[in-house]
Amino acid sequence: MTSKHRLSPLGLVVSVSAILAGCSTAPPQPAPIVAPTVSDTRTTSFRLPPLSSLPAEKPRVLKGTYVQVAWDDMPSWQSDNLQNYWANFVRNCQGLMRPTGGNLARPARANPRVWHGVCSAALNPATAPNANDEVAVRRFLQTYLVPWKLESPPGKMASGMVTGYYEPLVYGSRVRQGPYQWPLFEVPGDLLNIDLGALYPDLAGKRVRGKLDGNRVVPYDSRTELNNPNRQPPAIVWVNDPVDNFFLQVQGSGRVYLQEGPGAGTTIRLAYANHNGHPYRSIGRWLVDQGELKLNQASMQNIRAWARKNPNRVQEMLNANPAVVFFREELIADPSEGPKGSYGIPLGAQRSIAVDTEFVPLGTPVYLMTTMPSSKTPLDRMVFAQDTGTAIKGAARADYYWGFGEEAGAMAGRMKQSGQMWLLWPKSAGAPSAQ
Repeated sequence: MTSKHRLSPLGLVVSVSAILAGCSTAPPQPAPIVAPTVSDTRTTSFRLPPLSSLPAEKPRVLKGTYVQVAWDDMPSWQSDNLQNYWANFVRNCQGLMRPTGGNLARPARANPRVWHGVCSAALNPATAPNANDEVAVRRFLQTYLVPWKLESPPGKMASGMVTGYYEPLVYGSRVRQGPYQWPLFEVPGDLLNIDLGALYPDLAGKRVRGKLDGNRVVPYDSRTELNNPNRQPPAIVWVNDPVDNFFLQVQGSGRVYLQEGPGAGTTIRLAYANHNGHPYRSIGRWLVDQGELKLNQASMQNIRAWARKNPNRVQEMLNANPAVVFFREELIADPSEGPKGSYGIPLGAQRSIAVDTEFVPLGTPVYLMTTMPSSKTPLDRMVFAQDTGTAIKGAARADYYWGFGEEAGAMAGRMKQSGQMWLLWPKSAGAPSAQ
């Protein structure tokens, strides 16, 4: 999903004010999607590969300092009721047990060989806890894992900003018509991805996007440039609201209810596939710089309210961000599961976070200590590092996945808290490591 880092081209010949006016009446709602409780049977269907199939690869250097602590040194860690935690733990093992393949262009992942014994115990009926027995789940964690405090710089507990993201629902059509004028694009055929780590190991995980101009590689088109109909890649769907379109791309994935045209009445998922390589620029910051909002007002809800009051300036606001996101279409096999994150497995509502993998490798269980959105009420959760984002940089920086729908969006839009984290790592494996 790759959170908080993909925005798109949203300017076409139809005026923004007309589109927003056309959306003043609430569109017909799709049938509600019931999110059932996550079950164990769905997550334990995979078979653990033999340890010999997981090659020993050269470890990547992590930037953080990791200090082993006792479980009781983590404040309030037992306050989390661990609902649905075990199913997500087992599903996380599916990601952990995949060979990394030595691809240095990918974000750093937890060393799979280190986790083999823990995941083996998690899948063994003789050692695995009852998923509904909170005491047994905690006992398993304390038996097989140990917490490591994340420090940066050494000797100081790392603190970082914790934002929120979610999977939105927008309304669209596979055919451009009527109010459906705002495209969500597939990956362009002329987009180049250049893996810098293949030539320079110190740049592992870094890549640039571009296109050919004669025999030169130049930056790919910005969002403003892709407003030109002659430069637009094929659209998967057309959305009826430019701000909804924009925020879906900020989240990195979303569901589209097809209201008209082919497939009308069905819901599809658009998953992050790539982006144009331009840096993310916050439209909230742009509104603050323009004097339209105060810094503490720059939430998703207030941005929407500003757009409704200033329809003729919406395109100007969106143009402040040059980034474009490209998608791929996915079927929704299980409505209770989130989109796949950078780790390649479905995100769990309030159990997954996006992280900076230079400090926290993907697949790492994490104890996150933060507070509820716009509040001092504690939000202390056992989560999993399963996603990334270009705006998610620094030790203890996290993006908290709230889930699907309007309620999740309301929480995500107001979340901008301070947080700290502890990495949970197999006992006797040494400090956290990555490949």
